[in-house]
Amino acid sequence: MASHRLPEASPQGAAGAWGHRLGPRSILARYLADLAFLLLAFSLARWLRITLPLGKALDAEGAALHPPMVFLALVIWSVSLAAVRAYHPTHHRDAIAEMQAIAAAVTVAALVYAGLLYLSYRGLSRLLFGYLYLLDLGLTAGAHLLWRTIARRWGAGKRRMAVVGVTPAAREVAAGIRRAGADRVTLLGYVVEGNADGQPTELELPVLGELAEIAALVERHGIDELVIPAARPTAEMEDVLATLQPLSVSLTVVPQTADLILSRAQAEPLGDLVLITLNAPAIGPLDRVLKRMLDLVAAVLGLLFLAPLLGLIAILVWLDSGRPVFYLSTRLGEGERPFRMIKFRTMLPDADQQEGDLVQIDAQGQVDFVKSPDDPRITAVGRFLRRWSLDELPQLLNVLRGEMSLVGPRPELPELAAHYAPWQRRRFGVPQGMTGWWQVSGRSDRPKALHVEDDLHYIRNYSLMLDIGILWRTVGTVLRGRGAY
Repeated sequence: MASHRLPEASPQGAAGAWGHRLGPRSILARYLADLAFLLLAFSLARWLRITLPLGKALDAEGAALHPPMVFLALVIWSVSLAAVRAYHPTHHRDAIAEMQAIAAAVTVAALVYAGLLYLSYRGLSRLLFGYLYLLDLGLTAGAHLLWRTIARRWGAGKRRMAVVGVTPAAREVAAGIRRAGADRVTLLGYVVEGNADGQPTELELPVLGELAEIAALVERHGIDELVIPAARPTAEMEDVLATLQPLSVSLTVVPQTADLILSRAQAEPLGDLVLITLNAPAIGPLDRVLKRMLDLVAAVLGLLFLAPLLGLIAILVWLDSGRPVFYLSTRLGEGERPFRMIKFRTMLPDADQQEGDLVQIDAQGQVDFVKSPDDPRITAVGRFLRRWSLDELPQLLNVLRGEMSLVGPRPELPELAAHYAPWQRRRFGVPQGMTGWWQVSGRSDRPKALHVEDDLHYIRNYSLMLDIGILWRTVGTVLRGRGAY
């Protein structure tokens, strides 16, 4: 079926394939660049320590950078970067994960280096060492972020995928990849297991060829990753793996039980077996403690510093449309526990009586809460508060009481949750938040059904650094005001 086939092209003609072939060289170049930045950090740290009028006066030993000392640093940094797998492809797919790896590598290397210096060159200035750590961390992280920007602009670094089969399950997997991974994945098409000329004609993607000729297809189209949408017999999987072994192509299996995963899976080797835990907690005990500490500190400081602003807003709401100043709404928190969420009232006092009319269910069963930027129930002051998200500030009280978190899925209305499909209830597996992934990805401009997908993305990829990143992006989202109504 020629109409389904892509034009033959050399891998060098495709940015993704070119990037795949030069992967080892690219990794080596970035590793050498990181060591070069370490040497630069040494020089800048020494210059800053001598130039800035901070600390005690230096003797000759305090600012001396002996060659063995620098060589030792290069060895320690190399081991540390390798230990955290700083150049692993999984880190390159996620900026936050990559920054976490870089921060961990530089911090651990600095601590080990400090201990060894204590046993050898104890005369080195501690302030110089502090400059070294901060400069190297900044230079290395900045270089990796710059590389990500350049790679994204050139189209390099994207995983070039092909899906095995054209069954409904395979096409569903392909649709999911196209929907969720457009910025990280180039989906080339399908690799069929039978005759490529006898496949359906209404496919969304081209048929690249047959599985039997996978080696030639990898060479022709620069495939990085072959995706199999369901588990296959062991013998068949071994045959595919044996064929791919010399090609440096990843084989990814999408299990049939994926829809049953409630948060994120955990794999654990046990002898010759691999055990996959499907209902693993999304937030571990330590992460939960750290998240709660961040919530408490931010809520207390926010309420203290924002008290004058909160008082002024309360007066404006009262002058504009009377009482009550606050609006209390029953929402569902973590574990679907109901609580009263507090906001500044932005609508007329009886507006909530019409709230049920805004809940709609489409033909596919998707639940939506219809919001409009020109809703006549919104007051003049309320429109301003919504534009800058100031009506949400009283929810710091909910955060302080432990009913909400700073970051998490948005607390849902019970009327909407009553229509949820089982997979949508996964969003209640973590604390609900004042801001979240969907707020920084389009806010009210995005369909409600996509909000849940964004929430599940947050749950599957949770980390404290992700929370901090979302809080930072929320500032820009609020300032732009897109989707806030």
